[in-house]
Amino acid sequence: RWQKVLYERQPFPDNYVDQRFLEELRKNVHARQYRYQAVVFQSGAVVQQLCSVCVFVLTWWYMDAGMLSPQGLFGAALLSSLLGYVLFDAVDGGAGRWASGRTRWADLKSTLVFTAFTYGFSPVLKTLTESISTDTIYAMSALMLLGHLIFFDYGANAAIVSSTLSLNMAIFASVCLASRLPRSLHAFVMVTFAMQIFALWPMLQKKLKARTPRCYVGVTVLFALAALAGLATVSSVGAVLFASLLLAISCLCPYCLIRLQLLKDNIHGPWDEAEIKEDLSRFLM
Repeated sequence: RWQKVLYERQPFPDNYVDQRFLEELRKNVHARQYRYQAVVFQSGAVVQQLCSVCVFVLTWWYMDAGMLSPQGLFGAALLSSLLGYVLFDAVDGGAGRWASGRTRWADLKSTLVFTAFTYGFSPVLKTLTESISTDTIYAMSALMLLGHLIFFDYGANAAIVSSTLSLNMAIFASVCLASRLPRSLHAFVMVTFAMQIFALWPMLQKKLKARTPRCYVGVTVLFALAALAGLATVSSVGAVLFASLLLAISCLCPYCLIRLQLLKDNIHGPWDEAEIKEDLSRFLM
């Protein structure tokens, strides 16, 4: 009788297998089963980040056209930051702050230092790219914002994810766009607003998503509607295309993922590579 061993001589060819070989066949052992509602909920992170980029570009366009003053933007951003800061602590009752050992005084000092340095270097930011053509600045900004969306941490454990790289690309794009605004004050407010929407806003999103899913869904819907309303004032065609993109990401793509899961056919059996599950660390000492 044939045995699946290599240390004994057997009257069979090396590639011989008997009828029991396929009895150990298993399909889709590690395949995950997704629910449509859960996938739609997880797609909210992509929708919110797309809306963040849209709101940032719209804000820059309004400031460049003279329809939004830097003082008004700075006041609105300051008020929203204070509300977000209070909400960030209220969601978990300050448990996250106590766990990290971070105090409110430390947060205030960090904010003041960042604001002072950004304001002091705003003339440099304004004149940093004067020798570069405007078309090149727009192309660089578009590529940086696209890279920000690609490398952003949406919650997936993948090698391409890099929160630091994503944030740096977004800030670089904000510096490029701020250099085309009329005054140094505009550049200062624009970079500060970029830090709020690309660094602080995602932190609040993750806290809401983990602690209060219903509130997170409501905030996502309101944020998407606000971005669409702002885009409609600039281009109705752009608003329709952007709404179609958001609907495709939040509704169509999850449906396609669920349907494609039915076609998955991963096989496992005795032909798989052997896995050493025993702890061999004692041999390394």
